[in-house]
Amino acid sequence: MAAIIDKEKCVGCGSCMAICANYALQLDEDGRVHVNDGCISCGMCIDACPMGAISMAEEEHAEGLDSWRGIWVFCQQTEGRLLPVSYELLAKGRELADAAKQTLTAVVLGRDVEDLESLCHGGADQVLYGKSSRAFDPAFEIPYADMLCRLIRERKPAVVLYGATPFGRTMAPMVAATLKTGLTADCTVLDMDEETGLLKQTRPAFGGNLMATIVCADTRPQMATVRPGIFAAAEEDPSRPVKIEVLDVSDQCCSDPGMQLLSFAKEAEGKKLADYDVLVVAGRGIGSKKNMAVVKELAELLGGEYGVSRPLIDEGWAEYSHQVGQTGASVAPKLLISLGVSGAIQHLAGISGAQTIVAVNTDPDAPIFAAAHYAVHCDCIEFARAMIEQLKEQTHE
Repeated sequence: MAAIIDKEKCVGCGSCMAICANYALQLDEDGRVHVNDGCISCGMCIDACPMGAISMAEEEHAEGLDSWRGIWVFCQQTEGRLLPVSYELLAKGRELADAAKQTLTAVVLGRDVEDLESLCHGGADQVLYGKSSRAFDPAFEIPYADMLCRLIRERKPAVVLYGATPFGRTMAPMVAATLKTGLTADCTVLDMDEETGLLKQTRPAFGGNLMATIVCADTRPQMATVRPGIFAAAEEDPSRPVKIEVLDVSDQCCSDPGMQLLSFAKEAEGKKLADYDVLVVAGRGIGSKKNMAVVKELAELLGGEYGVSRPLIDEGWAEYSHQVGQTGASVAPKLLISLGVSGAIQHLAGISGAQTIVAVNTDPDAPIFAAAHYAVHCDCIEFARAMIEQLKEQTHE
């Protein structure tokens, strides 16, 4: 535990430095106080500060960890439309909430956000909608992080989940740093520990060579980001009750992010790999680049899209936008046909959300079979051509 300086409140008057017997407080170049390793957490500086700018690291959790209850999903929106990853996280959040016997809350911040009822239909027990007509600009994460921190301090959720979008990856660390709690990035598995009640957060580590399970035992909330496509969204249930709490937060959150927007480039329109219900994913086992034509044809006949493992990107057989795995797209299709993919841990992390995996490989010991629902030991291109022939026959019947 150590003293914490609120840089926005600190005026650099030096009152705390004068009272500190361990010389643990020093002025930064910007005229604000910072804490060095000499702090012994005596608390004398807190009383000495006339601006109320000093607190202790454990102050956020002073009421005890048991007072933090509930699971929150931060539901990101763009121009009033909720992102698909919000519904994916709600599906997983519902599982966690049921296991922990806690409530699941969808948290939305924005101006005029549409279709809030769908969040309850997708698994949330309630929606907390922080609405502001001026503060929330989608280009700046600071107002969102500021308001979310306020809500977390007030309501004390035990768990907060974020989508690992570019926005989420920027905002979530801001919240974690402000609240002095942990954050696990790019999780591929989330579970509740039955004995401790802690959130077990699993992600690839050491360059993807092993999977690490992380817990946040000493601080709250427990927080994790999850890449879009890792989990499958649940089917909407219109019979679920709708409970929406609207808060006008216009006068509460930071409306000045301290930055100026120079330009804004929208992401290219069109479906992405994670949007398809059917994917045909090729690996090095397809043999040669010319066989990519077979992979593409099969995907087209199935009404889906093709993907590839990283080695095929490195070989120049496909564009990066088609890469599936930890360093590409994380996907959760209803059907994934894996052709000649060995199944490196990075690749398996990206397809863990698939509902049905059919793996075709000549190597009976290929790691992909451990994740597959159906295993086919044969030449993957022969298998694909046989499927294509049958699909064409069905079309002509």
